[in-house]
Amino acid sequence: MYLSSSRAADASAGVVRDRPGIRRAVAGTVVALGLVSMVTDVSSEMVTAVLPLYLVAGLGMTPLAYGLLDGVYQGVTALVRLAGSYAADRTHRRKLVAGSGYALSAVCKLGLLAVTTPWAIGAVLAADRTGKGLRSAPRDALISLSTAPEDQGRAFGVHRTLDTAGALLGPLAAFAVLWPARDAYDAVFQVSFCCAVFGVLLLALYVREPRAPRRPAHPPRPGLVRALRTLAGTPGVPRLSLTAVLLGAATLSDAFLYLVLQQRHHLDARWFPLLPVGTAAAFLLLALPVGRLADRVGRLRVFLAGHGALLAAYLLLLLPLGGGTQLPATAALFILLGVFYAATDGVLMAATAPLLPSALRASGLALVQTGQAVGRFAAAVLFGAAWTALGPATALAGAAGVLAAALALCLPVLVRDRPSAAGKAAV
Repeated sequence: MYLSSSRAADASAGVVRDRPGIRRAVAGTVVALGLVSMVTDVSSEMVTAVLPLYLVAGLGMTPLAYGLLDGVYQGVTALVRLAGSYAADRTHRRKLVAGSGYALSAVCKLGLLAVTTPWAIGAVLAADRTGKGLRSAPRDALISLSTAPEDQGRAFGVHRTLDTAGALLGPLAAFAVLWPARDAYDAVFQVSFCCAVFGVLLLALYVREPRAPRRPAHPPRPGLVRALRTLAGTPGVPRLSLTAVLLGAATLSDAFLYLVLQQRHHLDARWFPLLPVGTAAAFLLLALPVGRLADRVGRLRVFLAGHGALLAAYLLLLLPLGGGTQLPATAALFILLGVFYAATDGVLMAATAPLLPSALRASGLALVQTGQAVGRFAAAVLFGAAWTALGPATALAGAAGVLAAALALCLPVLVRDRPSAAGKAAV
């Protein structure tokens, strides 16, 4: 359905340009990267699904300590995103840099078998997130460079749909492994490693590097600082980065929300790995249509609306729930989180990519992703501290207030989010 058979001139870059009136197919590179992400997400979500309860309930980690660990998990990518993405742009080997990140994350799954203390686990997770930091922006640059500007939202929607299929299957796989033996975490890590290795093989065999533009015999090679200055002077990029920081600082990880839900509903620990499945299912169904919607009505409009859905999820968790309303409320929570991810994860990259020069595509995407990661690091640490000092309900109410304020501050960006007559969603 999505694989393209474009003309030879476009095939090398993966960009599909069909005749007017004929629906364009998504480039094969996009689909291949989606399959890589799907398999890799099966691997990573197997671990992510069991880790919060394992650390908090199994090893007795306090919410503050878990907040610090989750903050490291969210924010450590900021340390390597820019340097790795700059290297990918400078060498025009985005596939190689992305593959290195995937391979590092695969090795970390074996590392989880060798550690037992919470902070040793944290160190392995930090290395795993380093791999994610290396691969995310070069991978998204490959998607963007393989897609026409007017179809960025749809291409990222296709990729995120396949990626989310893995996020849905990962918790199911963890649940299947743990069901016969409740504490068989080593088996989860072993299966996760095998899936991660398969993802690396898919990338090596089926992902194509877009053809680099011709360069002079002795091309100028600006340093990282000059590249960042160029990006800072690119219209639209600074305010997108600021928007990502502000909203990232008000975004709690799913793990915290699932822990709140588990405490309120007194869920059996064996069912905890299944909680991400509901969110992943909603994300899976919505990623592509929301990406298309963003192309038509404006990507930042959709991005901010997604954070509105996240705010609604916070408020829903604060409501007093009776026995008859728990199941509908839980289903509504999963839907709201799915809407949030569908409207933000790929949409922000689709909004950013057309603004960037192709020579700095990965670096520019990494700049925005880094701002978002720094914001989420702060959110995790502060929420963990607030939970420890004030309790989960008060902490969540504070997070809702911060998110509402951040949305109010970011609303002015909608003024410039005007879709063009040609169908492009301008930022």
